[in-house]
Amino acid sequence: MCGIIGFVGKKSASPILLEGLRRLEYRGYDSAGVALLHEGSLLVRKKKGKINDGLARLLKSEPVKGSLGIGHTRWATHGAPSDKNSHPHLDQSGKISVVHNGVIENYDSIKQKLLNNGHVFKSDTDTEILAHLIGEYYEKRRTKNGWGEHPREPKASDGSGLSGASPHQTNGNGENPLTLAVCDALREVIGTYGLAVICAEQPNTIVTARRGSPLIIGIGNGENFIASDANAIVAHTKKVVYLNDYDVATITPERFDVLNLGTDTANVQISKLEFDAEDAQRGKHAHFMLKEIYEQPQTIANAVRGRLDFEGATARFGGLNMSIAELRGIERIVIAASGTSWHAALVGEYLIEELAQIPVEVEFAHEFCYRHAPLERDTVLLVLSQSGETADTLAALREAKRRGHRTLAIVNVVGSTIARESDGGIYMHAGPEVAVASTKAFTCTLLCTALLALNLGRVRDLSAADGKRLIAALGRIPDQIRQVLAERERIRQVAVKYMQRSSAFFIGRTHAYPVALEGAQKLKEISYRHAEAYQTSELKHGPLALISPDVPTVAIVPNDELLDRNIGALHEIAARSGPLYVVTHPGVQVPDGAAAVIVVPKNEPELDPILLTIPLQLLAYHASVALGHDVDKPRNLAKSVTVE
Repeated sequence: MCGIIGFVGKKSASPILLEGLRRLEYRGYDSAGVALLHEGSLLVRKKKGKINDGLARLLKSEPVKGSLGIGHTRWATHGAPSDKNSHPHLDQSGKISVVHNGVIENYDSIKQKLLNNGHVFKSDTDTEILAHLIGEYYEKRRTKNGWGEHPREPKASDGSGLSGASPHQTNGNGENPLTLAVCDALREVIGTYGLAVICAEQPNTIVTARRGSPLIIGIGNGENFIASDANAIVAHTKKVVYLNDYDVATITPERFDVLNLGTDTANVQISKLEFDAEDAQRGKHAHFMLKEIYEQPQTIANAVRGRLDFEGATARFGGLNMSIAELRGIERIVIAASGTSWHAALVGEYLIEELAQIPVEVEFAHEFCYRHAPLERDTVLLVLSQSGETADTLAALREAKRRGHRTLAIVNVVGSTIARESDGGIYMHAGPEVAVASTKAFTCTLLCTALLALNLGRVRDLSAADGKRLIAALGRIPDQIRQVLAERERIRQVAVKYMQRSSAFFIGRTHAYPVALEGAQKLKEISYRHAEAYQTSELKHGPLALISPDVPTVAIVPNDELLDRNIGALHEIAARSGPLYVVTHPGVQVPDGAAAVIVVPKNEPELDPILLTIPLQLLAYHASVALGHDVDKPRNLAKSVTVE
C-alpha cells in the first residue's frame, strides 16, 4: 500500500523519482507526487490518477530541478483521492515537505491542537497534520527556544555490523534540528508510519523514519536513496539497510546516520539485494501476472534447490534455527496468514498433519491477536507472507513472541521485517512478484510448506520410503507445470466463453478445497466477477439452490480416494444445467455434459495442489483480459497490506 522513493546526490532527482514511482505502481495507488529542493525552495508536483496520465504529464509541462527529492504513490485512507490529498504535503511555513505511508490514529487531537495555534490545512489527510507538527518542532529546535522536557534523547548507532564502511557509520545525526524535530513529533504520534521529510533550510538531507511500514536505505557512491520497496531502487544499488521500527535515519549524499526512539542505539546492518532490475521487468509478456505465471517452473526449482537430502530422505533448511530435539518437541503448530497466504496455510495444515502427525490450526492473522486463544507450552507459530511486511501477520508474530512462543516464517522478501523478527524460517526464493494478484509466490509457499512437512515428518515417524517418494515427486513438478502452461490457449477459450458471467462457484475437497478458494479469489481480484468457493460436500447444504445455466462451476477433481463422491456431485450440477469447468487428472471420467475439461499431470497427492492451481491462475488472467481490466493493478487493492 502506497510507495515512497527518495534521492540525494548530484544527479537530477526528478527522473530518478519518476522511475522509482513507476516501479512502485504495483503496490496500488490513486495519486502520485514529488517534492524537490531547488535553490532554497521546495517545488511540489502532484496529481490524482495513474502516473502516466497525471504526474508524468504534469512534470513534462511544469518541470522541476534539483538533486534532492522525495516521491510518493498514495492509496487513500484519510480523504478521497484528489490532487489536494495527494502527497507530498507541506507544513504551515512551506519549508518542510513530508511523504507518509501508514495511518496516524490520533490525528484528530493533534489537528485540534494545531488549529488552536493558528494552523491552516489544505487537505483532508492525516499526513498533512504530521507535516505541520514536524514544522512546529523544527522551529523550536532551530531557534533553540521552547523545547520543553523530552524523554531520553536517542543515541546514534556506533556502526557495529557495518562491514567497516566508515562513510556509513552512524553517529552524529543527533545534532540535526530536522532529525530532532521528527523525533519530537513522532513521540506524539499514535499509529503507523513510513515517512520521508525534506526541508528548504536543510540542503542535501533527507530524514526518514518507520514504525510498522517498511523503509529501506539504498547506499550508492556519492548518492543515497530511500524507498518503501527495493524494486524502486534496485536499478541504482544492490546495497541496502532495512530500517527497524522506531528507527530515524538522516541521509546525505555521503553518509547515513540511524538512531532509534526506543533504545539507546540503532541496530544497523548492510544487506545485498538478491535480484536485479531486469527481474522486475515484464519482458516479452503482456502483463506481469502472465510473466509470473510462466516463471513458476523456475521458481519451484529455485525453492527446492539445495534443500533435498536424498540420503536422509528429507528436506533440510539452514534457517529454521531449531535442533532435531526441538523439532521433535513441537506439540502443536498454529499457522497465521492473510488472503492468498491463508489459502496456502490450509494446504499446509493437511500436509503437516498427514506427514508429521502434528496437530495444526490455521488462523486469520488479523484475528489471532484478538481471540485470546490458549496456546499450549510447546506450540510453534508459523506465519506465511509473500512480502514479509503484512501488518496483520507481523502483529500475530509479535503477539506469539510476547507470549513466549517460538515463531517460524515462510516469506519471499529477504531482509523483510517478518524475516528479521521471526526466530527462524524459510525463504521462497521466488524473485520479485510485481502483479498484485499473487501467483508464483502462492505456489512457492505451497512448495515450502510441503518441504517443512517432509522435514518434520522425517524427524518423527515418516518412513524413508515416503520421504524418497516425495523427493522424487518434487523433481517432477517443474516439467509438469510446463505441461499445464502448454494448455494456455484452451484455457483462454474457456475463460472468454464462461468466466464473464456475473457469478461462479469453485468447489473441491480436502487438499483441493484451498485450491478452490484460491481460484475464486483470483477471479474476484482481477476480473471483478463474484465467485465463491465451497467444499464439494457442502453443495447440498445450501449452494445447490443457486446452480443454474447462468452460474458456471469450476470443479477441482483430483484422482484420489474421494473421486467417486466428487463425480457424484458433478452429476448433480449437470442435472441442473449448471455449466461445468473441470480441472482433473488423466483417466478421470467426468459427466458428458461438462462444458470443458482441463487435465493436469498427476503427482503425489501431497503435491497435487501446486499443479491444480495453475489452470485457475490462467483462467482468472484471461477472464480479466477479455473484460478489459488492468490485470496487474486491480481496483481498490494493494500488493502489500501494511495497515489494518
